[in-house]
This record gives sequence, structure tokens and C-alpha cells, in this order.
Amino acid sequence: MKEHGTTPKFRKSPHDLKNKFLRQAWSIVYTLLFRPSPRPLHAWRRCLIVCFGGRVGKGVKIYPSSKIWAPWNLILQDYAAIGDNTNCYNVATITIGEYATVSQDSVLCTASHDSKQLHLPLLSSEIVIDSYAWICADTFIMPGVVVGRGAIVGARSTVFSDVAPWTIEGGSPSKEIRKRYLNPQQEILDLDKANYEQ
Repeated sequence: MKEHGTTPKFRKSPHDLKNKFLRQAWSIVYTLLFRPSPRPLHAWRRCLIVCFGGRVGKGVKIYPSSKIWAPWNLILQDYAAIGDNTNCYNVATITIGEYATVSQDSVLCTASHDSKQLHLPLLSSEIVIDSYAWICADTFIMPGVVVGRGAIVGARSTVFSDVAPWTIEGGSPSKEIRKRYLNPQQEILDLDKANYEQ
């Protein structure tokens, strides 16, 4: 994980003035233009995210009650979806792949604190939700986690470590339940068949 700041001082913010200014500006835009926007206006919310440096693909759905700490640390690939009341605490980058879904009330948390140090410096590490993955409702994803392609994490899980591609996990801490198999009649399109067949 990346450590932010080394000054041994409690409650001291590790973020520079530029970061603080951008977050204040985003807070105003979020409050006035993002949060009150009508539910179907995904294109409008995509535009606001892009204006603040986010990388957003086509067909992305971002619901108005979702919370995004730093749009410039958000990568949403084509047709990704962020559900109602999802909290993207992206001190480090969060990447959500093509057709991946993060369901309502989930938390993607890229930052924590170093408990081995008395002044608890902030640590951060990016989160990746790979293509075709599904994070079910009210799930907590810890810093540094990679959820593999096509994986599913069950509702109300807490994920501390990487989730293998094409598996279904659940629980707190999350553990593998079984492999994920698609209906054989369904066309897999451009999915990674090698990973799927393993």
C-alpha cells in the first residue's frame, strides 16, 4: 500500500492543497448537480464525472445516490454500473470493468490506516472489479482487492483478499462457495474462455 504523509501527528490530513480544493469543488457539484439529478440521466452524471477527470466508457450507469470521493481516481469501462448508495472511497484508483456491476449499498474502500504506527498514517491501494463481475448488495471491498473476471461476491460479504475469476464467494470474511458456470446455450461473446474453462 502507498503511505500518505510521514509526519507523526494525529488527525493531520495527508492531502495537498490541490486535492483539498478539487474535493471541495466536487462536493459543490455533487450536491447541486449530481445528487439531485433525475434517476434516468446517467449521461448527465457521466459528463460530470468526466469533467472532474474520471475515465468513463459508453453506456455506464451511475445512480444519483452513489457517493464518489474523487472522480479523477475512477475508471468505469463500457456498460459498468454503480448502484444506489454505493460508496466509492477512492483515495487510490477504483477500476470497474466492462459490464461489471456494483450493487446498492456496497462500499469500495481503497484506504485504511497503518495500525503498526501510533499516529495511524493513511494507507491506500487500488481496487479492481474486473469485467462481467457482480458485487452484490451491501458488500464491503477492502483496499488492494482484485475481483476477477466474471466473479460474483454474495450480498453483505466482506472481501479481504482477491477473488478468483469465474468463482462465487460470500461471507465475512468472504470465501469461495463454488465455481461460476454459464448456461451452455448462452453465447459467451468475447469472454476469456480460457479462464472460464479452468
